[in-house]
Amino acid sequence: MIDDILRIKRAGGRLSDDQIASFVRGVVEGTVSRPQAAAWLGFVFIRGLDDGETVALTREMTNSGTRLSWPGIEGPFVDKHSTGGVGDKVSLVLAPLWAELGWKVPMISGRGLGHTGGTLDKLEAIPGYRCDLDDAALHATLRDVGCFISGQTGELAPSDRVLYALRNETQTVECIPLIVASILSKKLAEGLDRLVLDVKVGSGAFMKTFADAKTLAEAMVRVGNGYGVHTTANLTDMEQPLGIAAGNVNEVVESIETLKGGGPADLRALTLALAGHPDAERVLDSGAAYARFERMVHAQGGSLAALPHAPRELVVLAEETGFITRCDALAVGRAAFVLGAGRLRAEDAVDPRVGVLVHKKVGDRVERGEPLATLQTADRAVERARAEVAGAFTIGQVAAPRPLVLARIEATP
Repeated sequence: MIDDILRIKRAGGRLSDDQIASFVRGVVEGTVSRPQAAAWLGFVFIRGLDDGETVALTREMTNSGTRLSWPGIEGPFVDKHSTGGVGDKVSLVLAPLWAELGWKVPMISGRGLGHTGGTLDKLEAIPGYRCDLDDAALHATLRDVGCFISGQTGELAPSDRVLYALRNETQTVECIPLIVASILSKKLAEGLDRLVLDVKVGSGAFMKTFADAKTLAEAMVRVGNGYGVHTTANLTDMEQPLGIAAGNVNEVVESIETLKGGGPADLRALTLALAGHPDAERVLDSGAAYARFERMVHAQGGSLAALPHAPRELVVLAEETGFITRCDALAVGRAAFVLGAGRLRAEDAVDPRVGVLVHKKVGDRVERGEPLATLQTADRAVERARAEVAGAFTIGQVAAPRPLVLARIEATP
């Protein structure tokens, strides 16, 4: 059957639900080889999938493994997913905030690839923090703490693990039907009542244009609501980094500051916008969400007592006076990546200590010789990182930053 499936999709034809189910089963069972799966991804990247095919693919990937359930725990159950950006540590703040507001947050997250940081990489910068909890530990943590942030278990959407790795190897990551199925197959298996999507737009995001991001967001909202999970999407700015810190442990530190009622204004604002609760700001300012975060970290084996830090810092200075008209998220992300904060392949190690601190954002005034950013380094690729960061900034006349939330999609258009 795989030969027929490949021929149909290569020619731009439509696959039936049974053919998609057969393909996904073959990926999991190994009867579809890696070259065959890679060919299928390539044909889909070029020819696309229609809404019906995307729904079928998402359903089969969701059902390819176990689906999480939470017997004995009272909901509602909510999760958030971001399509990835530079300095995006919202999940670390939002999960304990939601739990403090009375929701249960079973958050399954991933690791970063390329210039975009992964939530698990940030949390694994905390000594001892475990992202490999089994189902029993997930259930206990959700019951006792109200939230967890952990990695994908071996039984959860196993077809996605295979296809996600192949998408990276075959340069088929930026394909909307494949992105929809990959994201939602894991989220729909979590036993959720509500899903909040944060679709990034701009230089530091996978989706560079508003139109592409809107198309992706609308597709995910259609599929998520079609499965009975109340799904909304926010299109948010990623032309410049979110917050100040880009890296791993430095993003943990910034998240802690925010959970204690401080933190950068843009990180606070976006977290509160995604929280969608009238008491969110009061609870965040109270510091109660930080106590919840401490409980979650402790429950997952981590200790906040002695976070690692980079052995050296290097300041990048402004060469002229004026206003910041551009702070390019992609360049800052590349700088953090070459310093060692990111990975090119899934098996690559990251250095949790390194990263970039951005001191000036769009609209800020800067004097010649004033710090623009600080590199936190372990003496790896320092000059290349310095060049990336220096090139990220444009100084000129006054420029206002874009709004953080560019659009909100509540239901199918």
